[in-house]
Amino acid sequence: MDFNQHIRVIPDFPKAGISFKDITTLLGNGPAYREAIDALKKQVEHLKIDLIAGPEARGFVVGAPLAYALGVGFVPIRKSGKLPYQTVEVEYELEYGTDKLAMHIDAVAKGQNVLIADDLLATGGTIATSVDLVHRLGGNVVGAAFLIELEELNGRSRLNDIEVFNLIKG
Repeated sequence: MDFNQHIRVIPDFPKAGISFKDITTLLGNGPAYREAIDALKKQVEHLKIDLIAGPEARGFVVGAPLAYALGVGFVPIRKSGKLPYQTVEVEYELEYGTDKLAMHIDAVAKGQNVLIADDLLATGGTIATSVDLVHRLGGNVVGAAFLIELEELNGRSRLNDIEVFNLIKG
């Protein structure tokens, strides 16, 4: 399937010069959404995965169904202050400031193999921070899976030797 045909591109959002890749059109099409998750599953099923971790919010809509398809658990990566239990947090740089991502301190057991899943790999900041969180909890990141990778932004370079999987290169 050509997944590009199910992604809406919105010019000049959120600011001039950006072409926003809107996955809601893919998510709203049941057969295309299922095929996308199944295609990602085929790419990563050879890995030894204990858990999938996904950053909010679009990482949830990719990571949770992928975890279900693989028969493994899913753990959310949230913005600071959104998780109810004790957390570990990592601050990261945004274009105009900083933010923090957090995970429950017991979300990943030492030695567990974790796949990070999200909708899009752009500059890699969110995913590099997610990898850092998993490592701080003692987990091993065995890969990162995305619906879309924007290759020109070179986010892959921030992930060192982590294998990257995607359905669309843009």
